[in-house]
Amino acid sequence: MSTRTPLPTVNERDTENHSSVDGFVEPPVPPTKSASRHSLPRCRNSFTSTEEHPHVGNYRLLKTIGKGNFAKVKLARHVLTGRELFREVRIMKLLNHPNIVKLFEVIETEKTLYLVMEYASGGEVFDYLVAHGRMKEKEARAKFRQIVSAVQYCHQRRIVHRDLKAENLLLDADMNIKIADFGFSNEFTVGSKLDTFCGSPPYAAPELFQGKKYDGPEVDVWSLGVILYTLVSGSLPFDGQNLKELRERVPAGKIPYSFLHVHRL
Repeated sequence: MSTRTPLPTVNERDTENHSSVDGFVEPPVPPTKSASRHSLPRCRNSFTSTEEHPHVGNYRLLKTIGKGNFAKVKLARHVLTGRELFREVRIMKLLNHPNIVKLFEVIETEKTLYLVMEYASGGEVFDYLVAHGRMKEKEARAKFRQIVSAVQYCHQRRIVHRDLKAENLLLDADMNIKIADFGFSNEFTVGSKLDTFCGSPPYAAPELFQGKKYDGPEVDVWSLGVILYTLVSGSLPFDGQNLKELRERVPAGKIPYSFLHVHRL
């Protein structure tokens, strides 16, 4: 897929502080070798942060409880079963679109919340790209039309996804798009801005890296642009070894010249 260096996962990404969660000390990550065409960097773990408590995956980092020469030990709390999950369930109950994964039923027991959801047997678009390479423009156009239709549907209902990426785009048995994972979704009010930095850095809009408040639909639209690039090129437009590099490249709009030249954008 990509011949450029793959991004580390979010659990590897904190190369500046080498932070970890749940008391597990993570060693510094060595430089990664160049990727082959089949190593499009996976953005499996998204994250969110606020001024008070940053998030890594499904964990809220509460405080530093230990320090070493090369690492910090963080106390963290798992938030999957907190209000974020219930908000995701509430939002998914509101959605009924052919290109959004359906929530059929919610079963709650004393200790567990079960979400019965539509099965997308075709798997992730990410895995499809890894297996088959970049899509031809005709195929990418058809898939992208379905993605845009679903996102427009959400925005018309004042819902923003905030974590659109190839890993959250599924395919059903007929190869139709199914948008999944509304864990970072939220409702928005026209004219009011959001301020939580969440999602996957390679797909994140410049205003998120700049720490600015943002209009919800606009960050989804930026992610759509990154997705379209990924579908037709088989690689991410913005790569980097860590979050700091992405902060420099995304706001500047630095994408490979080779792509601009070949596709005559």
